[in-house]
Amino acid sequence: MVYQQKPWLKWYDPRVEEYVSVEHRSLYNFLESAVNRFTDKPAFTFFGRVWSYTNTKVNTDQLASALHNAGFLKGDRLAIMLPNTPHYIFTLFAAFRLGGIAVQVNPMYVEKEIEHVLQDSGAEYMVVLDTLYPKVKKVQPYTSLKKVIVVSLGRERINLAEDDQYFDEFLQQVVNMPEVEINPYEDVAVLQYTGGTTGAPKGVMLTHNNLLANFNQICNFLFNTRTYIPESFKMITVLPMFHVYGLSSVALCGLREGANQIVLPRFDVKEVMELVKREKPFLMAAVPTMYFALNSQPGLEECGFDDVYYVGSGGAPLPVEQVKTFEKITGATLFDGYGLSEAAPTIAFNPPFVPRRYGSIGIPVQSTVVRIVRQTEDGFEDVPVGEAGELLVKGPQVMKGYWNRPKDTEEVLKDGWLLTGDIAKMDEDGYFYILDRKKDMIIASGYNVYPREIEEVLYQLEGVEEALVIGVPDEYRGETVKAFIKLKEGYSLSVDEIIQFANNNLSPYKAPKVVEILADLPKSSVGKLLRRVLRDEELAKVKA
Repeated sequence: MVYQQKPWLKWYDPRVEEYVSVEHRSLYNFLESAVNRFTDKPAFTFFGRVWSYTNTKVNTDQLASALHNAGFLKGDRLAIMLPNTPHYIFTLFAAFRLGGIAVQVNPMYVEKEIEHVLQDSGAEYMVVLDTLYPKVKKVQPYTSLKKVIVVSLGRERINLAEDDQYFDEFLQQVVNMPEVEINPYEDVAVLQYTGGTTGAPKGVMLTHNNLLANFNQICNFLFNTRTYIPESFKMITVLPMFHVYGLSSVALCGLREGANQIVLPRFDVKEVMELVKREKPFLMAAVPTMYFALNSQPGLEECGFDDVYYVGSGGAPLPVEQVKTFEKITGATLFDGYGLSEAAPTIAFNPPFVPRRYGSIGIPVQSTVVRIVRQTEDGFEDVPVGEAGELLVKGPQVMKGYWNRPKDTEEVLKDGWLLTGDIAKMDEDGYFYILDRKKDMIIASGYNVYPREIEEVLYQLEGVEEALVIGVPDEYRGETVKAFIKLKEGYSLSVDEIIQFANNNLSPYKAPKVVEILADLPKSSVGKLLRRVLRDEELAKVKA
């Protein structure tokens, strides 16, 4: 039971304990504590406007009071459909103040997806950006939604339906708000809808303690091991808050540490470069495709990334060649990590005090046990060190379950263990490596082929900016490896050149037999490359 022995603990900094300590409190109580500590320090900077920690609580309480006056009760769901903006935080904590549940709604959703999330969650209240308001109104008759609050970011205001109000007009002075008793271990704080890779999106139930535990695990690794932290430091908050990675690992961490978060509603490569150069942030986190874009941008070496204390990546696999390119250009160190919505989200990452190993997601965070297993008739058995198997995790950040889906919950939660569906391995020093998604594995001529391994090789070919590999049906082999490539601007590569490079660097059964060069590869709203979209398109061609 080598995994139970936690070989990764030998890497822990002496200032980090094995187990995370989290006070028995709600997320709103956490905000109160942060406000008491940091009072008038800037909490958020958004297009030149600054909100202090005290301002943040004032807006939160005024919104909570207005919601209570409108009939919002403990357990009610409040949908949030906003890009990154301080209003997101106000809304989130207003729901927490009343014991409500925040429903994360991706602003990129089409009407059908919005309708599904609202129907599934039973949300009766919603805060939405004005430009998205018409979509919501079209689906409202098919949902439980009865109150829509609209955020305007300075644009010309549109006419709202009679029962709806603008955010600033909805706020009211704090009066007669009840004290709500919250059990942080049982009460759900957030419904985080999964991407729907295996059907309709499911609502991941994250409790107050799930989120509290996870951002404390992250912050302890990052900040408790520093001898010096600037009195007033800045973070770039560009990861979407509607994704739990951006919410927990960035926004909530920033609140715990008293950061001034420079909030960006979307990723713009030039804007981010200018901000790093001008504001000299202490921390920045992004998804891999954001670093791909930075790597292709002239002038990156002059931005000052080497002065940023921690530059992190997560949300999707981070190709080693892209890491090396970024580090060669900037002189900074780029740290990778791993998580999923069902774990609030972080399970493991590379903290600054651990010797970095290329391709590794690092070591598990506090209070977290990770196993690599194979399935047997009797359940699961651990595989030997260095061998591939499914990654299982147990810790305080693991979700309560899926909203109203007990059967789906039973399939992924076994005796307290979360079955991640990811294929991984652990080396003898306790470092972990993600090989691929279990469902993405290709079986070609009887061999197991991991798309990520092939993608890592393709990224070594100069001129390749993005790569995705899938298996396509093949009568002879069962599946054939196909690669989709996006080229860097100004580069020209032929299909034959790419195939030849792969043949020279991969075993015959792994090398792509088919290559397609595309202008763009499909991405999620957080910038994650979507292998499933290409797979679905290929399967549709076969059926046609």
